[in-house]
Amino acid sequence: MSDLNEEFRDRGIKKWAGFYLSEHTAVQESLIANRKKVNHQKPQMGMDEIISIINEAVLKSKQVAIQVEEVDANSHYNDDVVGPVSGGDEMGIYVGHTKINFDEIRNIQFVNFKKWNQLD
Repeated sequence: MSDLNEEFRDRGIKKWAGFYLSEHTAVQESLIANRKKVNHQKPQMGMDEIISIINEAVLKSKQVAIQVEEVDANSHYNDDVVGPVSGGDEMGIYVGHTKINFDEIRNIQFVNFKKWNQLD
């Protein structure tokens, strides 16, 4: 008769993988994906071009995506601020509920969302 230790091979940490909840693994995968994501620097726009796009967004109720001139500790740009221009003052504009000063805007573009019936 063979020894039990020779037949049994411990899988080590692999045997515990089944004990993770799906919520835990989803959060872990999300954190890993966020670490890999890098927002590249968009071209610096002039103030005349920025104001022109803001005016058109307000007049035609278009949504915009704004890259703010701000980087994190790794010199990566944050995600764009996306939404409709909901107001403003002499210092800047509100995109949704977020205030962005004019001197913080690096790049601004129109955002065209597809309707649900146009998705593939």
